[in-house]
Amino acid sequence: MAGPQEDQKFCLQEVLDTFKLCLSEKKDIYLEHYVAGWRGLVKFLNCLGSVFGFISKDAVNKINILVTLLHGENGSQYVTVQSMVKYELDNDLVDLTKRGSHPESGCRTLLRLHRALRWLELFLERLRTSGEDSKTSVMCSEAYNESLSQHHPWVVRKAAGMAFCVLPGRPAFLEVMNVGPPERVVAMLGEAVPLISEVYQITEELYAQQNLLDLP
Repeated sequence: MAGPQEDQKFCLQEVLDTFKLCLSEKKDIYLEHYVAGWRGLVKFLNCLGSVFGFISKDAVNKINILVTLLHGENGSQYVTVQSMVKYELDNDLVDLTKRGSHPESGCRTLLRLHRALRWLELFLERLRTSGEDSKTSVMCSEAYNESLSQHHPWVVRKAAGMAFCVLPGRPAFLEVMNVGPPERVVAMLGEAVPLISEVYQITEELYAQQNLLDLP
């Protein structure tokens, strides 16, 4: 039986397997597997030290909200992201223009994870295609600036920029993946990143259709 330390250990294979399960044949996103994929990504963030603490803590908070909804009395409405969006919009359970009585709606909660997923997708793709001497701080900053930074206030952006400067080098990142030599990691990232990207794109299109991309 794995001890608590083992449970906290990140493994890229685990994230790959979970995101493989995320999509139905009709390309609906199973919320349970989406959340499980995020649990794996949180372990990845935690492996990199406290620099990602501010994103990791927020992600854990959002995961817990979604799990509560999944296991709540209306859990059957939350089986997929698509069914969740329909149910919450049909029943006026989303604050669409200003913060109101539904600060923890599934739609808003997932949107926050969705934005962070884009950053991780971009960062992991850069990690996959970069050379041995590439600076992870630059990769991470570029990915952040293309995604999450536009949703963060200046003070958070400033702190993030400073945090990225002290990131370990590329070899340390590849080692953290726990799947063997660098070439094996790169190959597995080649499988995992497109899956994460597809889940991201499907969510993005769904939210865009329903005008949910700027929920307060």
